[in-house]
Amino acid sequence: MTAITNGSTLPVTETDVVVIGGGPAGATVSTLIAQKGHKVTLFERETFPRYHIGESLIPETFWVLERLNMLPKLRGSHFVKKYSVQFVNQRGKLSEPFYFVEHKPHESSQTWQILRSEFDTIMLNNAREHGVEVHEATRVMDVLFENDRAVGVRVRNEAGDEREARAKVVVDASGQGSMLMDRFGLREWDPVLKKAALWTYWKGAPRDTDRNEGATIVLQTKDKAGWFWYIPQHDDVTSVGVVAGVDYLFKNRDTKAARNDVQAFWEEVYFQEVDRCPGVKERLEATGAIRCDGFHVQKEYSYRSKEASGDGWVLCGDAYGFLDPLYSSGVLLALKSGSLVADSINEGLETGDLSAAQLGRWRDDFNLGMDRMRRLVCAYYEGFSFGRFVSRHPDLKGYVTDLLIGDLWDDKVDAVWEPIEEMRAEMGLPPLATVG
Repeated sequence: MTAITNGSTLPVTETDVVVIGGGPAGATVSTLIAQKGHKVTLFERETFPRYHIGESLIPETFWVLERLNMLPKLRGSHFVKKYSVQFVNQRGKLSEPFYFVEHKPHESSQTWQILRSEFDTIMLNNAREHGVEVHEATRVMDVLFENDRAVGVRVRNEAGDEREARAKVVVDASGQGSMLMDRFGLREWDPVLKKAALWTYWKGAPRDTDRNEGATIVLQTKDKAGWFWYIPQHDDVTSVGVVAGVDYLFKNRDTKAARNDVQAFWEEVYFQEVDRCPGVKERLEATGAIRCDGFHVQKEYSYRSKEASGDGWVLCGDAYGFLDPLYSSGVLLALKSGSLVADSINEGLETGDLSAAQLGRWRDDFNLGMDRMRRLVCAYYEGFSFGRFVSRHPDLKGYVTDLLIGDLWDDKVDAVWEPIEEMRAEMGLPPLATVG
């Protein structure tokens, strides 16, 4: 079969749903749709495994992973088990671990520190096992529209051959370079969380033992200018990165390295920040840890789309929005949005309603959870002390832990905001509800 599109005659295939992107969001939405017996075709421009940041899972990912039948694969993996998170203040004082299981005695309270190249490959292969037709090394060149309705995509494979894939629904799960978000000018950068991350990997960096071995550690730098993540992975590798304001990290720096020698410049900035974070410096020097990778940077990554869907198309995962990685919410938001989008599509395919309203019916509820995590992130950056908050309101510690484990879609956690605002007012800080 052939069809004429923009004056060109191309081979055409038919499917129920096209998914653009094979990361966690794309793998999730495609798997859950295929589970219902619908034909799903996924196009991924790269060949897996491929590198990606976002390596720490939080407990609430459990429920989507369970739906995907991914838990047996993770239980049998070599990924480091994660039971808790710890915080280190600017003076190097280590908090007591937040053990998830003490708050929620369930299997979901143990999660994993993953290597994304491996995790994402397992997820994509899992989609294949559920019947998804996966095409790697295939670039989506355009999303096709007829009368403002998405009707498919035009793709090009490694050999340069092009074809069209016609579909009832197009899911854009293409990540932060979202095709449709940019096509329609929908991206809204967060006006407050203008941050950047700079990171690398270390071999032989110290870690605790037993159930503390896989703890994520969040360490503040001096003057609370930024924070480091410290994430232990398998094979004795630790991911260590700093997050701070874009201008702070990369402008007006006194460095010897030339700006056009980016690796040398990033290295010098990185170690300047290590020197400003006693907790990280002591750990890296304690056992003579050896850096085993180059430096990576990501800038200004907090944003959200003004719309989630249109007739015949819907955004998913990072293609809809991304939030600062302080509380390791990235993969959770990708999995959660993937599951919600899949549910809206499955219902729409059954009823014949694939309108913008149906495909985007998940958006408001999803935004509530995303907003709750955002408020918690903003509070941290503005110097709010959760330790003092819990000391003053011990009855609310459970709700704070709920937020940290990613239980963002239960209204009960809103009990924390009024007392948080009271303490913020005492500190002379503006209300979180009006931030941004």
